Parts: sequence; C-alpha cells; structure tokens
Amino acid sequence: MHRDVSGKRTSKIGGVNLRRLFPFLLALAFVFVPLSGVAQTAPQSALAQPRPDGRPHTFAAQGSQFLLDGKPFRIISGEMHYPRIPREYWRARLKMARAMGLNAITTYVFWNVHEQRPGVYDFSGNNDVAEFIREAQQEGLWVILRPGPYVCAEWEFGGYPAWLLKDPATVVRSIDPKFFDPAKQWLRRLGRELAPLQVGNGGPILLVQVENEYGSFGNDHAYMEANKQALLDAGFTKAQLYTADGPRDVPNGSLPELPVGVNFDGNRPGEAEKAFATLKTERPDNPLFNSEFWAGWFDHWGGPHAHTNADVQAANLAWELAQGASVSIYMFHGGTDFGWMNGANSNDTTKPYEPDVTSYDYDAALDESGRPTPKFFAFRDVITKATGITPPPVPDVAPPIAIAPFRLTESVSLWDSLPKPVESDHPLTMEEVGQSYGWILYRTLFSARSMPGSIAVHDYALGYMDEHGGTVLADRRTKDGQVGIGIADDPTTHRWDVLVENMGRINYSHQLLHDRKGIVDYKPPANGDAPTKWEMYPLPMSDIGSLHFKKTGCTGPCFYRGHFNVDQPADTFMDTSHLNKGQLWVNGHAMGRFWKIGPQKTLYIPGPWLKKGENEVILFDVDGTPSPQLEGLTKPNLGN
Repeated sequence: MHRDVSGKRTSKIGGVNLRRLFPFLLALAFVFVPLSGVAQTAPQSALAQPRPDGRPHTFAAQGSQFLLDGKPFRIISGEMHYPRIPREYWRARLKMARAMGLNAITTYVFWNVHEQRPGVYDFSGNNDVAEFIREAQQEGLWVILRPGPYVCAEWEFGGYPAWLLKDPATVVRSIDPKFFDPAKQWLRRLGRELAPLQVGNGGPILLVQVENEYGSFGNDHAYMEANKQALLDAGFTKAQLYTADGPRDVPNGSLPELPVGVNFDGNRPGEAEKAFATLKTERPDNPLFNSEFWAGWFDHWGGPHAHTNADVQAANLAWELAQGASVSIYMFHGGTDFGWMNGANSNDTTKPYEPDVTSYDYDAALDESGRPTPKFFAFRDVITKATGITPPPVPDVAPPIAIAPFRLTESVSLWDSLPKPVESDHPLTMEEVGQSYGWILYRTLFSARSMPGSIAVHDYALGYMDEHGGTVLADRRTKDGQVGIGIADDPTTHRWDVLVENMGRINYSHQLLHDRKGIVDYKPPANGDAPTKWEMYPLPMSDIGSLHFKKTGCTGPCFYRGHFNVDQPADTFMDTSHLNKGQLWVNGHAMGRFWKIGPQKTLYIPGPWLKKGENEVILFDVDGTPSPQLEGLTKPNLGN
C-alpha cells in the first residue's frame, strides 16, 4: 500500500448518512458521467459474472478489458489478510465478502510469517494460505494474489523476515544476491503451495502482482523484470501478472509487457476520476483497474483513531463502477496485527518513525472483529446498483461477551527471568544476536573512570542503574535515540541495564533498508576507559509458558498471570486502559501490544481462542504494579 510522502490523511469526517446518500447513488446508477480521455469499457450487461467452478479457465488483460474465457469480466474485490484473521473465522469473513456483493478477495502473502528462520518454512495453522484461498473458491470468490516478496501493508518490515538484516551489507528490495537469492528461493517454495490454485489450473487466482508499488521507492526496471521472472520460475504462469502503483508512479514501477493497477485514496472527493485520467495518459490501452481503493486508514501510537469519510468513499466507488472499472477495496476487513507484527511508517524526512497500533481495524467495511459497519451497507448498495445483482443475505454474528473484572495475582520480575546472555566487547543489534521481535536487555558495568559513552537506540529504551530507575532513555517517535551516559566522582562500579523494545520495523520508505533494532550504534567515551564487556539478553518472549510465577507482588518490568472463567466462548475486548506498556497473551496466543498513550485501549480477543471454563492471561508490563486488573468489554475502545 502506497503512503503519501506527506504522511497525512486527507479526511477525518466519520459516519455515513444512508438517506442522504441514497439519491446521489441512485443517480449514479442510471446516469453515465463521461470522463474526458477515458474510454467506456464494455456495457454492464456484457460484463460476465461467473464464479470459480474448479475447471481451468483463461484470464488475461486485452486492451482496455479483462477477459475471462474471452469475455469481458469485471473484478469487484476486497482485501483481507489471512494472518490478521483467526483461521476459525476465515470462512465467516469470506461469507461477509459475498454478502457485500464482492466477487473476489485480495490478499498479500507475508514472507516473514512463513520463513522465520532461513530455509525453514511454515504453512500450518494460521499460515495455511493455500487453505485460505481454497476456502475463498468454495465460497464463490476469485482471488487477487499479492506475493511480494515486499508487501508494505503496515506489517512488520513490509513482510520481509528480520534475518535479512543480520548482515549489515545486505540491501533489501534490490538485486543484491544476499537479498534476492533468498527472495527467489522463497517464491519458489510459495509456488509449490499456490501455483496449482491459479485460474488456468482450475483454481480461483486470476491476478498475481509483481513486487508491490515499487514506483514509489525506485525505478530500477531490471529489478522489476527479475521479480517477474522469479514469479514465472516459481510456476505463476497460469494467471495474469500485473504491477500496481500510485497513478504518478506508474512509469517508475511498471513493466511495458504487463497491465498495471492504480492505487489511490477513496477519501478524496473526485479522486477516482483523477486517478483514471492519469492512468489513461500513461497507459491508453490498459484495463480500468483500481488495485487499491483506500477505504479507511490506520492508527499510530500517540495519534488519533482514524475516522474516514464513508460518503466520499461511496461516491468514488459508485463513479468507478459506473465506468465498468475493476476495483479492490483496501481494506474490506483489516483485522489485527497479533503478536509483534505491526509495522511502522516513515516519510524519510519530517516523520522518520511512526509505529502502528495492534488493531488494524482500518475504519473498514467490516470492523476488527468482523462485524459489518454502516460503510458495509453503503458499499453493498453501491455494488448492487452497479451490477444489478442482489448479494446473499448478511450473515448474523454472535454478540461479544463481557468478562467481569479480575486480577492477575501471580507475577515474576523480568530480572528473575533472564535467559543466558550473549557476550561481546560492544553492543550487538537484535539481528546480530539472531533475534527478530520483542525486547532485548543490554548490560554492562561502569564507574566514573569506565563509562559506556553514547548509544543510538531503535526504538524505545529504558535505563536502570543497579536495577533501579526505569528512566525513558529513548522514544524514537519523539527523540533521535542518541543517549549519552556518565557519572561524576563516583569510584564505585555500577551495573547499567538498557531495556530496548522493537516497536515494529518500518514497512514503507527508504528507511526500511536499515531499520535494525536494539542498540544500533555505539560510540566509546572520549575520556576514560570504555567497558570491555557487554551482555545481551534476547527477550523474544516466545516461550512464556516456561516462566516461574509466584503469588508475590512485583513492580517495574514484570510478567503477571491471572485467570477468568467463560460460560460460552465468544469475542471480547480486553480493557488495557489501566496498564502501562507491554504485551498480552491469552491461552498462549500473543494478542498484541498495549500502551497507555493510546489511542487503542482494548485488545481484540477472538472467541475461538477462548475455552469454556478457565482461561489464562499473561502480560508483560514494563512499568507494572502489583495485581493489575483486567476485564472484557463488549465494545472496543480504539480511541476517539
């Protein structure tokens, strides 16, 4: 997903008035308003509406149209991502897509969830992308596949695995062999899973995207050709390849032999008309294809919750459907960045680091928990009027449940839970010690004659002197992370700890090229002796089941455990408003981050991840207090 370099949203008006919108949409359904320079595609009656049937078909771009088995075909898709949705809910979300009138779904493929260690692949459970696509086909939906390997998506490191950064000389998103050889190997492995599901093999995949909005990053067409060839070598030869960019970036990111899609902001009045006019100028014979119709926005820690203009979005959607255009709504359903998977934004200059919250609600047609919003029904009406096809009924969704307040009475201090350290004569980054996500603790000894000098930190750091303090040394959102430390006239040796959180690697802009985590730069003191030994304690927090809890109080950086009972499992929203900063798990599932600065003050807990009877909650709070209290709410609090 392309991010405007200004880093700004263009609309903050919320809600949709269906009565006020209805006459306008009705007019658009029957009155064609021509766009200067854009040729009208096939009339609506000629646009085929078949569903995937398991038989091989041909699909291609020819001139200004997509053709399915030689007949004009229009895609009306919505984007949703399999790792952001509990597998148990995939089918329900796909049924909702059909109920809004969509005939396709779009998904990225996230390299970093499938290959967390080089050469070790995981397509099980929530990572079973092939099953996600098969279920889409079973629900009568075609698929637009966006395999990357770079995806952006407000996702950790834009979908790249963190181990690519272990070697500082590696240049991602380039033809550097240290990057591109693993990328090609990954695509070949993905092809074994997904190439059989292309339309030419009887599957639902119509379109396969080459890279992702490369035109906003660079203009190396040899790199783009190499990406195309890597997909062909991986077996993606029975679907239509394409590229996608912002309208003005098409010359940089496209390939002359492939059709292009244009991505643009549906929150801006008249934006659809402007974007397609630019596309017509760049590609006169290209299908009218809006590959990302931005129908919402995302949130950053410390910022406001997004409320976008559904009226404007519906008007833009109605206009482009009236032209016979194909469209993919980004997002139809956002979901949740469970665990550590949120990304961070950057525009290279004025806003170098903006980490995203856990929720990817996106102000979408389906909210974070899969419930239709007023925007869902507005879009449903627009699509129904444009196609003349009545969609299936909207499925019922079980109501969320409340969970009575409960306390987490067991705890253990971080200081009593440290793993074996990695030792070095200088601080190492997370990637250098083989860690991808979570926190990392740096420890050294110093006195007035032996001082640590200065450090640069990504992303959030707390400093402790002899386990006391908890002073914020760096918050990359507001500080540059350069920290100088020293003490005066004290011959005593002290232990200095620096606890650093990876708050999410940058997923957009050139900053992703070198977004390593932890202490990323170290300068010895100009005067005095530098420490000769540093210890790094990796804290990925991937094995919380091994913690040794006790019924004792704990303050500072602590883990806490408690239990609650459920009569009938269903969705709930865990209230984190009384916590400080950290991470929360329910029954072993990493639910995501919390931070008192907001805007997000609840974490979505999916019903399938709860059990009838007793359920376990564990949280890590970097500034905890004894026996913290939680409760489950029936509505989310994502900020005002």
